[in-house]
Amino acid sequence: MNDAAPPLPEPSASVQTQGTDPFAAIRHATILMVDDDPVMLIAVEAFLDEVGYGSFVTTSEPRETLNLIAEHQPDVVLLDLMMPELNGFEVLSSIRATEEHRYLPVIVLSGESDPTARLRALELGATDFLTKPVDPSELQLRVRNTLAFKVYQDRLADYDPLSGLRNRRRFESDLRQTLGSLAPPADSCALLHIDLDRFKQVNDTLGYRIGDRLLKAAARRLEQIAHDVEAGLISAVNETDARVNVAHISGNGFAMVLSALRNPDNAERVTRAVIKGFSMPFSIDEHELFVTVSVGVALHPVDARDADALLEHAETAMYQAKSQGRGTHAFFSNDFNKRASERLSLESELRRAIEREELQLHYQPKVSLLTGRILGAEALIRWKHPTLGMVSPVRFIPIAEETGLIVDIGRWVMAQACLQLRRWKDSGLPPVSVSVNVSPAQFSRSSLLKDVKQLLGSTKIDPKTLVLEVTEGVLMSDIEAAVNLLKTVRAMGVRLSVDDFGTGYSSLAYLRRLPLDELKIDRSFVMGLPAEKDSLAIVRAVIAMAHALNLKVVAEGVELDAQLEVLRAAKCDEYQGYLCSKPVPPDDFAVLLERKGSRPRPSGYESGERPRF
Repeated sequence: MNDAAPPLPEPSASVQTQGTDPFAAIRHATILMVDDDPVMLIAVEAFLDEVGYGSFVTTSEPRETLNLIAEHQPDVVLLDLMMPELNGFEVLSSIRATEEHRYLPVIVLSGESDPTARLRALELGATDFLTKPVDPSELQLRVRNTLAFKVYQDRLADYDPLSGLRNRRRFESDLRQTLGSLAPPADSCALLHIDLDRFKQVNDTLGYRIGDRLLKAAARRLEQIAHDVEAGLISAVNETDARVNVAHISGNGFAMVLSALRNPDNAERVTRAVIKGFSMPFSIDEHELFVTVSVGVALHPVDARDADALLEHAETAMYQAKSQGRGTHAFFSNDFNKRASERLSLESELRRAIEREELQLHYQPKVSLLTGRILGAEALIRWKHPTLGMVSPVRFIPIAEETGLIVDIGRWVMAQACLQLRRWKDSGLPPVSVSVNVSPAQFSRSSLLKDVKQLLGSTKIDPKTLVLEVTEGVLMSDIEAAVNLLKTVRAMGVRLSVDDFGTGYSSLAYLRRLPLDELKIDRSFVMGLPAEKDSLAIVRAVIAMAHALNLKVVAEGVELDAQLEVLRAAKCDEYQGYLCSKPVPPDDFAVLLERKGSRPRPSGYESGERPRF
């Protein structure tokens, strides 16, 4: 097992941890000495051999330096400055010009005592400078300190400081090495991309300190799982050569490699063990946190033959697992990869949709059940792509939410709705209100209040004609903050509505604290009317409760006259749905409004009659 960094990790392949002495590994370093004086090479080697260093590479030919570095991978270079043909300054410059050796420690040993030479060597990247003749004790101390620093520098370069696991850079390097050592078809490799579900919610609600401690705890649990499954593979299913290693490759993402598998089907066994391992809660301070994981699996060589493709495919499979509901796993499939590519392309197009003026608002009427008049509308976004045509919100809204684009889109929707209200008023149409959906990301931004205030001022609309719709889940996530924000918005005169009521987890105790004007019954309850008794009971109860709190009730998704009759009998205030009209462009809505926005409609029309708009 090489899952986590040891107390003093190896600086390179040639330095191995030995016992409990933290400097034992340092004394096993490989030292390259470059000096045109053979006597000096012998003397320096003797000085260092005296304190336990035993791996030396020496040369009196400075032109061989880069080749020797590439061949022996030394941990430190001792370099003379004054040499014929190629001096130490030139050698040092060539070492630093190579990306791979940019940070290789180089101690300059020189008979040149001029401070200018010392300064030039340090400017070229020398780690340290010693003047000849060197004092043995001073040389031993400088070499030891240089190697000690490299050990911890390598730790920072190779291991994640928070989790203690290998980082992505080291992991990718090790993965390439692992794949290169396999002997297919006898051996295969499975890569698991493990992502903590809803980790951002932990950070947002409990703070980054708790989030960091959760990551550490998750890393330790993964180490234990890796240890257990490796032992299980060896003993239970005779995978005698199998090895299991883990790494921390992103903020809340981990990787697990199952190498030298004789039967790739055993990857399924391990994946289920990982998911089961996260079924137990984490105890962080006084918090008991239940955190599931989504796991994506890619197999070598079936899914990919190189490390980069394997990593990409495992990540793609992880997103597939998340799309299936989280807390589960998925194996890579080319079909899903194709859909992921299409999604990425759609995201790129969506980023340019606003500036290209491809987004539109359609308006669905909100109709009074008492009079049949159109009293308002809900603004619903549409995307008219130049080549794809009308793109369904079901496709692009989740992308906008995941990428953060929903904030800019939400701001645009609110601005367009306010401008449209102004246009309808100026054209002499009957007064209406327009409801605008506020996303969770938009609701949590401090800029929401500023945006609303600015739009009311610039468009000069009556504030009560703007209705902000927020889902109950958003309100319940932080009830105190929600109350304060809603009070401020309502003080501006803007009305407030709870969307999709009944699908979340609000309670009457919380609902009565919120300064609301309207409650919308979700279409899932309306669809079952009038046949489903449970839906009927819920709708009646919600309407009665809302009226007791002085809230107006709007039923969504009304498509049948029978549904309308039930809602009217239950004294619902308004409805929207295809029974009245589908969402339509602003000009079409203006026609509907002109016909049915001012003249009252008798409340006792026959059940079989559809409104004609």
